[in-house]
Amino acid sequence: MADDKDREEIVVADFHKKIKEAFEVFDHESNNTVDVREIGTIIRSLGCCPSEGELHDLIAEVEDEEPTGYIRFEKFLPVMTEILLEKRYRPVPEDVLLRAFEVLDSAKRGFLTKDELIKYMTEEGEPFSQEEMEEMLSAAIDPDSNSIHYRDYITMMVIDEH
Repeated sequence: MADDKDREEIVVADFHKKIKEAFEVFDHESNNTVDVREIGTIIRSLGCCPSEGELHDLIAEVEDEEPTGYIRFEKFLPVMTEILLEKRYRPVPEDVLLRAFEVLDSAKRGFLTKDELIKYMTEEGEPFSQEEMEEMLSAAIDPDSNSIHYRDYITMMVIDEH
């Protein structure tokens, strides 16, 4: 029967495999480095959802002393393994997302217009960058009604962890 230490080693080995696979997708030169701008995508592909501030801190942690614009796998692996083990940057649960949209939709219509969405996402809280906003709009806005039916969007967005 496996003890806790064996079980943790299996979990860590599985994380290492997943991290390596995600990293290799963006290692275009096959030299164990990726463009620093791909780190957010790699981290999100592993089921983590850091804020822009958290992502910035994380990049600073894995970057070389003299930033080259590239992140080396051997620096990224231990940091990312720790993040996965500690379950940091977990996605927000579906019910919490729904409540957030319902607060913004004071008229209880079940949708927000494109203009409302842009206003809320760029003027409130931690504002979305232009790139993040364009990415969200392309995925969220129904082109026929020019609005976001947020229940459908949440269902599409939520990461199934089972």
